[in-house]
Amino acid sequence: MMNDVTLTDDQRDFVTHFRKFATEVLVPMAEKAEAAEAYPLEIFKVMADQGYLGLAFPEKYGGSGLDHVTLSLMFEELGAISAGLTLGVYCHMVLALTPFYLFGNEDLKQRYLVPGIRGEKIGCWGITEPGAGSDLAAISTKAELKGDHYHLTGTKIFTTNGTFADYVVITAYTNKAAGMKGITLFVVDKGTPGFSVSRRIKTVGVRCSETTELSFDNVKVPKSQILGELDRGFYNALNSLTGGRIVAASFAVGIARAAMEQALSYCRQREQFGHPVIQNQGVSWAFSDMATTIDAARLLTHRAARLADAGKPHIKEASMAKLFATENASKIAAQAMQLHGGYGLTEEYPAERYYRDCKLLEIGEGTNQIHRNMIVKFL
Repeated sequence: MMNDVTLTDDQRDFVTHFRKFATEVLVPMAEKAEAAEAYPLEIFKVMADQGYLGLAFPEKYGGSGLDHVTLSLMFEELGAISAGLTLGVYCHMVLALTPFYLFGNEDLKQRYLVPGIRGEKIGCWGITEPGAGSDLAAISTKAELKGDHYHLTGTKIFTTNGTFADYVVITAYTNKAAGMKGITLFVVDKGTPGFSVSRRIKTVGVRCSETTELSFDNVKVPKSQILGELDRGFYNALNSLTGGRIVAASFAVGIARAAMEQALSYCRQREQFGHPVIQNQGVSWAFSDMATTIDAARLLTHRAARLADAGKPHIKEASMAKLFATENASKIAAQAMQLHGGYGLTEEYPAERYYRDCKLLEIGEGTNQIHRNMIVKFL
């Protein structure tokens, strides 16, 4: 990555400094979190104090005002450390905060975006439901207007950070007859009567991340908690997710890179038939292919990020990056695990964790089948 001539000196310096911070602060935190299968809430304040939570948001709200490429670089480094740790930060920064910046009025920005950048108020993103995943228009959560308040009823599932978040951004029908043109985004605060965490959901991977089911039983919220325009929630949610797909691709590149580097270290040390297994051509070629694929995924990701920075259309490019990076992360993680032989099936090496963690990224942020559908529409 550091040989990428398209990176600026500032971006290279950022990677150097973030890696040092990550090694000293985040790696020990990730090891404890993975063992406990509990999310370390201190990460938000630690990253906020260093200015990382507001990396791509304007300085007027407490951010750093940096570009999408730098944001991608940060999430690649995070992904290489711990997918579970990264997921919590990702859902707060990219999913829960971005809509306030893009669509929120000034009051909402001050009440949610500013404290979110400071790590004082943590958010989560509630779109998926038991009966609605890729088909966002199939949601059943509804919001009925009664006087000056909306009454929300429904269930959201696979909501990361739900156990500890201070608020959730959710989609609900305000005009069911209008279909996707009748969906609105709402902000619901923790502690609002009728809003509860139904359960924590155990997952195969990202075990320190806290995935939940949320219930809304006639939850009363004022009109001021509408995020963006009434009945524009479907389109606003999709706009928020486009940037998220670039970050998801970076996330996948990080996991793939970590899996390759760890397997390379193992194969240099592991001896069979009197020499390190890396000297076997079948093994060494595997690493050549891994490295080439990781570079290709990173270049696709950075292309989408640069288009976003230039204010140009990038939906297709974001989907291509997400599709290519996530599927190849799974392939590389599987191959890295295979190269460990029997040890790949144990928890003595992180190969099994990379293998478990990367599958999430083929499903989250729109399944890869959906992204294939989106890409072909641009052709």
